[in-house]
Amino acid sequence: MYNPSIAILGAGAIGQLIYHQLVNAQLSPYFITRGKTQEKQVLTLTHLDGQETQSTAALHCITSSGTHESKCLLPGKTQLLIVCVKSYQVKDALKAVISQLPLSCHILLLHNGLGPHLEVEPLLQGRGLSLATTSQGAFRQGTWRLKQTGTGITQIGHFSGPLMPSALKQILLGAIPSSEWCEPILPFLWQKLAINAAINPLTAIEDCPNGALAAPQYEQEICDIVTELVDVAMATGVELNELALTNRVYSVIELTSANFSSMHQDVANKRRTEIDSINGYIVERAKEHGLTAKVNLSLLNRIKAIEANYLV
Repeated sequence: MYNPSIAILGAGAIGQLIYHQLVNAQLSPYFITRGKTQEKQVLTLTHLDGQETQSTAALHCITSSGTHESKCLLPGKTQLLIVCVKSYQVKDALKAVISQLPLSCHILLLHNGLGPHLEVEPLLQGRGLSLATTSQGAFRQGTWRLKQTGTGITQIGHFSGPLMPSALKQILLGAIPSSEWCEPILPFLWQKLAINAAINPLTAIEDCPNGALAAPQYEQEICDIVTELVDVAMATGVELNELALTNRVYSVIELTSANFSSMHQDVANKRRTEIDSINGYIVERAKEHGLTAKVNLSLLNRIKAIEANYLV
């Protein structure tokens, strides 16, 4: 059986979930993480039906001391690197390991928002780059203990450089449930961006679960967020259906009504948010094309003001 060497950069909730799914498909992925040097770690996953499974992961740790960062020794024939860190960590995290990966290693970015795909291109030195978005849900109950909270579609597609080898693509699609290859991928990422741009900042500002946004008081703001995004996407060459996209946002609000968004959780725990790669990305692309995105700019500024109260 073809068993490619796959690395996962970042061991957050989605990174661990993807790891368990790869292991379930009889693959042998490994983690690249920050922290103390440790070769093995036992991971536990609680499935939607309550059943628990465990996997033993190989760890390759990057340790930092002040401004100095020591590089870990990675396997020499890694064929795929799946980057699952926060959007604002992508560039620096990839920079720390890219020199140890073969030029044939394909890079796959899987995170909230847009923007890092443009930041990392100069680092790739001819390596292929693919992008992905997922609606799967999971949260960490402990450092290496994960609970799956929902199923969903994972969409993957090519962005630049050499294509992902066909055999590797089929292995990946076979391992991740409800995954599909999408060409071009950017329209799907813009669609996911619309959902994040509407739900994340509003739930963080209002300190509410997703379902609260179905109230009439938020209708105009949500419609304006989507309208601005559709106009900006069009300026970049991506055509979206505004009505269908607005309906999709409300569908996600309903389907995840009891959930708290990732940005809500970041604010509640006084962590840096991914606002720059969500509403901030819309604002930056709008500026490039001579457009205004006043509602998205307002949300960006409001979240930045919240962060300023606890980030130093």
